[in-house]
Amino acid sequence: MEYVAIPGLPFPASRVGLGTWAIGGWMWGGTDETESIRTIHAALDAGVNLIDTAPVYGFGRAEELVGRALASSGRRDRVLVATKCGLDWTKGGVRRDASPARIAREVEDSLRRLQVDVIDLYQLHWPDPAVPLEETAGALDGLRRAGKIRAIGASNLSVAQLERFRAAAPLAADQPPYNLFERAIDADVLPFCREHGIATLAYGALCRGLLSGRMAAGTTFDGDDLRKDDPKFHPPRFDQYLGAVADLDAFARERFGRTVLELAVRWILDQPGISIALWGARRAGQLDPLPRVFGWRLDDTAKVRIDRIVQANVTDPVGPEFMAPPSA
Repeated sequence: MEYVAIPGLPFPASRVGLGTWAIGGWMWGGTDETESIRTIHAALDAGVNLIDTAPVYGFGRAEELVGRALASSGRRDRVLVATKCGLDWTKGGVRRDASPARIAREVEDSLRRLQVDVIDLYQLHWPDPAVPLEETAGALDGLRRAGKIRAIGASNLSVAQLERFRAAAPLAADQPPYNLFERAIDADVLPFCREHGIATLAYGALCRGLLSGRMAAGTTFDGDDLRKDDPKFHPPRFDQYLGAVADLDAFARERFGRTVLELAVRWILDQPGISIALWGARRAGQLDPLPRVFGWRLDDTAKVRIDRIVQANVTDPVGPEFMAPPSA
C-alpha cells in the first residue's frame, strides 16, 4: 500500500480508499449486510485506512454498515472516515440542500450512524445553487472549529466553485469523478488542486465496473441499478467501451503481467495531482487484486499506448453527467 498526507488528518491516508456507494444498495440493486461488513474488514486487512461514504448511499444504510464494521473491527483509531453532506431525500427523490441548517442536522445523524465522535473528512457532496457556497463553506468550517470534523472537502465542484469555497474555508480535499474513460478534470480541476495543495480523491475508479474486465456484451442490469441509465452501458457505446477494455486488458497482461482492473487503478495513481483512487466494492473477493496495484508504475510510453487504445475504440465518448442530482 502507498500512503499520502492530507491536510488536517491525523495520519497519512491509503492511496486506495474504499468507496461504499454500492454497499448502500440504492442504485446498485440492493446489498447484503453481512457481506458488506466482511468487505470493509477485508479492505482494512489489505492496508486500506480510508473509507468514503455518504448519507445518501442507501439513505443512511452505508454509513450504518461502516459504523458497525468499524465497531466490530476495533480499529477506529487507525481508520480515516470520510462522509458527505448536502443531499436531502426526505421529501421524495434526491435533491440538493446545502443550507447551514441542513448541514447541522446531517452531521449529527452521520456521527450517530457511523458510531464515531468526529468525522475525519466531511465533504460537500454536490453544490447547491440555492445556497451561496460561502454559506455552506462557513457552516462546515464551524463544524471543524467545534471539533465535530477534522478536515473539509468538496465534491463535484468546478474550478470557479472551488475558488469561492476555499476563500471561505480551509479546503483540504476535492472529490471529482476520474478514471481511464472519464478525464474531464485533466483540463482544469486537477491542475487547480495541484497548484493549491488540495488533495484529490478520484471516485468511479473502475467506471461503474466497466474497467473490472468482468463485463460482456450480454451483461444486463436489473432493478434500480444506475447503469440502466448510464449511456456508456447502452449500444452502440457499450460495445465501444468493451472493445477498449479488451484491448487494455491484452496490453496490461503482455506488458506488465497485470489485468485491466489493476492497470486502471495504477493509471489513476500515476496521474500527477491524484492523491487517492476510491475503489467501490461490496464483496470481499472484489478486493483480491488490490495488492497487485502496487510495486510498479506506468511510464510515459505506457500512458501513450493506453491513450491510443482508448481513442481508437471509443469514438463516441460520454462522461458521468447523468449521475448529477437535480439542482432544484
